[in-house]
Amino acid sequence: MELRPYQIEAVQAVQDQWREGNRRTLLVLPTGAGKTIVFCKLTEGQVRTGARVLIMAHRGELLEQAADKLYRSTGLRSATEKAEESCLGSWYRVVVGSVQSLQRPSRLEKFPEDYFDTIIVDEAHHVLSDGYQRVMEHFPDANVLGVTATPDRGDMRNLGQFFDSLAYEYTMVRAIREGYLCPIKAETIPLKLDLSGVAVQSGDFRASDLDTALDPYLEQIAREMDARCRERKTVVFLPLVKTSQKFRDILCGAGFRAAEVNGESQDRARVLQDFAEGKYNVLCNSMLLTEGWDDPTVDCVVVLRPTKVRSLYCQMVGRGTRLSPATGKTQLLLLDFLWHTERHELCHPASLICENEEVARKMTEDIAETGGPVDLIEAEQTAREDVVAQREETLAKKLEEQRRKKHRLVDPLQYEMSIQAEDLSGYVPSFGWEIGPPSDKQVQTLEKLGINPDEIQCAGKAALLLDKLEKRRSEGLTTPKQIRCLERYGFQHVGQWTFEAAKKMIDRVAAAGWRGAPRGVDPKTYDWRTNGTAESG
Repeated sequence: MELRPYQIEAVQAVQDQWREGNRRTLLVLPTGAGKTIVFCKLTEGQVRTGARVLIMAHRGELLEQAADKLYRSTGLRSATEKAEESCLGSWYRVVVGSVQSLQRPSRLEKFPEDYFDTIIVDEAHHVLSDGYQRVMEHFPDANVLGVTATPDRGDMRNLGQFFDSLAYEYTMVRAIREGYLCPIKAETIPLKLDLSGVAVQSGDFRASDLDTALDPYLEQIAREMDARCRERKTVVFLPLVKTSQKFRDILCGAGFRAAEVNGESQDRARVLQDFAEGKYNVLCNSMLLTEGWDDPTVDCVVVLRPTKVRSLYCQMVGRGTRLSPATGKTQLLLLDFLWHTERHELCHPASLICENEEVARKMTEDIAETGGPVDLIEAEQTAREDVVAQREETLAKKLEEQRRKKHRLVDPLQYEMSIQAEDLSGYVPSFGWEIGPPSDKQVQTLEKLGINPDEIQCAGKAALLLDKLEKRRSEGLTTPKQIRCLERYGFQHVGQWTFEAAKKMIDRVAAAGWRGAPRGVDPKTYDWRTNGTAESG
């Protein structure tokens, strides 16, 4: 099976991490981007070196998918460690194993500590649970790869407690732009569902309370769906099985061809097949289909199970992001409801692609005000531009204060905005070493280079900023001190200038006695690319 370019990059990146000694590394790919194929190819590479590989997951469907994809993509067969089946004594070099079975002490003790050379954890956001940790501790010297689709930096920071590095991340935005996932259009339904009485349990809203809060609105939600997705192939996620079954009946009464599946459904495989073949056009479930099930023809997702866990939200929406050219699918419609809650951590469509919470809030407001389907990538760009404009306005006020105070060093925010470094302004630490305070050496180096280190809160951002400074120096771009000097005289976006262009302008300002911009130069309209020929406004 031929890998896509980003899948080749992912395989190489993981191998590089292992070679460099980062034994526990993460791979982040959005749902539908082929993460199973990537770790199957990595497995093939490990087997070629003589390694024994364990592919571990928490659900039988994921293990079956992994074994099937492994054989179809590489020709490798695998043994199974699950329930009554054991891999011990098998000559296969690959094992697919259930964490529920492997975590049992009576089972683990049968394996030598060096039995597995490589461990791959599918849906790695579960790896911090006691069961997974028990298995990992038993094989302390194995190389570990965690694979996840979560876009949540909060999750990444938690996973940093176990993993040493992030080997590779392929974002949903990049996948959509490069044509490997379908575009998403989100529409906010002006139906305010009250979550104020819903309790939080284990980090998310309690399903039983959600069920009670949702029940009075089911009839109206069905009418909203009738107006928006009557002709679409839709998956609906609900809090409890009984709610899922009730909503199926309501949808059938409204003229939809609706079905319901749950963990106890005896005919689950038949229902899923009938849905795939078009016998049903709506499939209701209570969180059953978040993992281990794919139907590329799904072109509408309705999330009636509000959540504050981004990885879960991403999994639900991911049921509809796959491409299906044969059916004429051109986009995914995501219906978003106005859950009324004072807790702002509730996930919305913006949560899928925004790492910056400020941009996500603005984007959510914009989508709600539009009153129709909005392309997520276009909405994110507009929201980001609005937020940047607001930041620039705030920065202008702050710079005015700084001019009066005549600070010797450049404020990091001024520097970030001037060089338009979104990776700096939106930075959130992920791993343990990044979270701690900047080192003395980092502080001294930042001061030497003209940056005020007092505003840098963590070592990770200090490292990123120092890397940026070194890269700009090697590329011949402006220094922080040049930026501070020229922006003090009103020149715009000096961070985009070359070192030499800034030096020449500073020399001209000095020649004019430091009284202001040189004669004939308007700092607000001056373009350094014209070599000083811009005329005064």
